[in-house]
Amino acid sequence: MKLIVVNTVDFAKALADETRQKIMQLCCCQQLSVNEIVEALDVAQPTVSHHLKILKNADLVSAERRGKQVLYTLNQKHLAAGCCQVAENFAPEYPIEEVRE
Repeated sequence: MKLIVVNTVDFAKALADETRQKIMQLCCCQQLSVNEIVEALDVAQPTVSHHLKILKNADLVSAERRGKQVLYTLNQKHLAAGCCQVAENFAPEYPIEEVRE
């Protein structure tokens, strides 16, 4: 297993938006298309696409192409690794087991 290295600034920025957090909740444990996310959040498609790009760049969502659609799902392993890394950086007196791939 190799250690997952997370850019904690990009990680925190990606988490710092309520709409992105809602997208992450929706994509947890299931694959959703942009249109399904748009319908669930009642937000414009360009807005959802913008937030998905930020989440994807932070590796917090994974994308899989199926035909003409792209399905998104929460990258739980990377989310856990980012949380652990932030905790280690700011609470070193409370060690957390490293998340590995």
